[in-house]
Amino acid sequence: MKFHPHTTRSQWQSPLGLIHLSASPWGLSGLFFEDQRHMPDLQAWPQDAHNAFMLAAIPFLQAYFVGQGSALDTLLGIPLDLQSGTAFQQSVWQALLRIPAGQTQSYSQLAQQVQKPSAVRAVGAAVGRNPISLIVPCHRIVGATGQLTGYAGGLWRKEALLQLEHALPATIAASNSVTAGTTLPLLD
Repeated sequence: MKFHPHTTRSQWQSPLGLIHLSASPWGLSGLFFEDQRHMPDLQAWPQDAHNAFMLAAIPFLQAYFVGQGSALDTLLGIPLDLQSGTAFQQSVWQALLRIPAGQTQSYSQLAQQVQKPSAVRAVGAAVGRNPISLIVPCHRIVGATGQLTGYAGGLWRKEALLQLEHALPATIAASNSVTAGTTLPLLD
């Protein structure tokens, strides 16, 4: 991924761990959980606690984590800078933005949506490289039979986010397989 040379960063503490935000002059360009895979070198960007794009995202994140699952769907008034990805990745990320809170899709359904039905693996790779986790809702993508698969921020977070949105597939909710014996730090 290649981010704008004038990207800045800040942090926000969520109930699921520290979140690193980034913004370019064109919009919010990153939201990464602290131990997320595929995270860029954040130290290369200067801190900017006053960036308007990052500051505007925080009230939506706060609302989301207190149980207003659709709060992030309304965040779309804040410009998003998805230019760090290839044209194909951007098309997948744009398709993710169309999945509303409370719903999930399979990787295959997403591949159909981007007009690449035979490119399920490539779609999955693009989902995993999503730079604006949570806001570009890659956590709403599940396996063909509803199983939780791959999430750069960790499967336990994916389960917690889907649980918060009341979108946890029934088979997972019944077995509580990923977080068996774990209390999720949610505020709803």
